Amino acid sequence: MAARSTVFTTRFTSWPVSVRALCEAAGLQELVSQKGRPVLIKPNLVENLAPPITTPVAMVAELVDYLQAEIAGIEIIIGEGCGANHYNTFYVFQKQGYAELARRRNISLVDLNEEPLLALANPACRRWPQMHLPKILFEVFLLSVPVLKAHSLAGVTLTMKNMMGAAPPRHFQQGGAWKKAAFHSRIHEAIFDLNTYRTPDFTLLDATIGMQQAHLWGPTCHPPKNLLAAGPDPVALDVWGTELLGFDWQQIGYLKKADGVLGKAQYQECRV
Repeated sequence: MAARSTVFTTRFTSWPVSVRALCEAAGLQELVSQKGRPVLIKPNLVENLAPPITTPVAMVAELVDYLQAEIAGIEIIIGEGCGANHYNTFYVFQKQGYAELARRRNISLVDLNEEPLLALANPACRRWPQMHLPKILFEVFLLSVPVLKAHSLAGVTLTMKNMMGAAPPRHFQQGGAWKKAAFHSRIHEAIFDLNTYRTPDFTLLDATIGMQQAHLWGPTCHPPKNLLAAGPDPVALDVWGTELLGFDWQQIGYLKKADGVLGKAQYQECRV
């Protein structure tokens, strides 16, 4: 096994140019073809808020175009489960342009909050020894498309925390204004356990701007980071993003737990 994972990065020039260059360099077409499964693209649409808080639809559109051009007959699904209590995910899909994208590209949208579930168990998981997750996650190539953000509780929210969008509210709602509030208790263990059950197969990270202090409010990165990153190792991608925000990854509890288990913190950067 290689000592380091590779994180592929590129300077952002435009969505068409930069997304395609990065996907080609990271071998996304080969990885998807090897799996022979539909692709589920998982953006971060935690609330009905504009980028850089959420994943820009223009970025996902170019990802869809790349996959449809490179893999004949590929089935593509966009799936997310928003966190807001007072509207559902399809409301966010509509407001943030994803419904129109799905119509124009003839692809499907799914609300992961409402999908049929699998009951899972892993006694090694301390926070979630039992877990319920959408069955569809285990039938697809899972392609996470998060944005670069700090987080007031977890330190950062990148690709591994993006998986919280898949957690069904009927099992993880705990009062308050957020559908998945149970994750706020022992959040680092919660993120690690969730990814132990299912972690992304590939990540395309939007680091064009970045949120420097929190995930829903506060200043953006100044100057904007103007980068994209990609690769199959979620730990390496999250460490890279953590360092890009100026934080020490070893102070991020879930990353310390995940290093050597779900991926590698030690990475080499390949600039495209």
